[in-house]
Amino acid sequence: MSDYYNAFETSPVPAPGPDAVPPEPFRGIYGMPAFVTIPTSDLAGSVDFWVRGLGFFELFGVPGTLVHLRRWAFQDVLLVTAADVPEQAPAMSFSFSGVLSQVDSLVEACRALRPDSVDGPRDTPWNTRDVTVITPENARIVFTAAKPFAPDSQEARDLAAIGISPPDDRRGDNERHA
Repeated sequence: MSDYYNAFETSPVPAPGPDAVPPEPFRGIYGMPAFVTIPTSDLAGSVDFWVRGLGFFELFGVPGTLVHLRRWAFQDVLLVTAADVPEQAPAMSFSFSGVLSQVDSLVEACRALRPDSVDGPRDTPWNTRDVTVITPENARIVFTAAKPFAPDSQEARDLAAIGISPPDDRRGDNERHA
């Protein structure tokens, strides 16, 4: 018996597939369960890259101090002014989800703004297609999109080997586990 269960209904991320449609940007106000804070010495330039390159929008801002960016629900970033930023990106990264149909346009948009900012896309052993972007603040951002699950694939075998079985199509399985 596994302690894992299907709780996909708690996430805005759609089921993977070639026809997966991303949700609309989420403009509601909620208690953020997690967020990332990124210092920037050029707040306006950083906002421009995150909006035009990575697809976030400005939820609100405090002029000259911070901008709260969001994409989907639970994809929150606070850009805060700082005197300087690291000279190179750290090994640590922040990842956010998208859908496969967004990968190419995100790569193109980021490369148009900062030609050397993108690494990838590349497929992972855990069944995603990932793009790594180094932002103007030297933050390492990973855009990740789930690929359709193929039960006979190497990725499926890799996941099964660590005890993760594919989600089924049932929604609401979380209720019997809560």
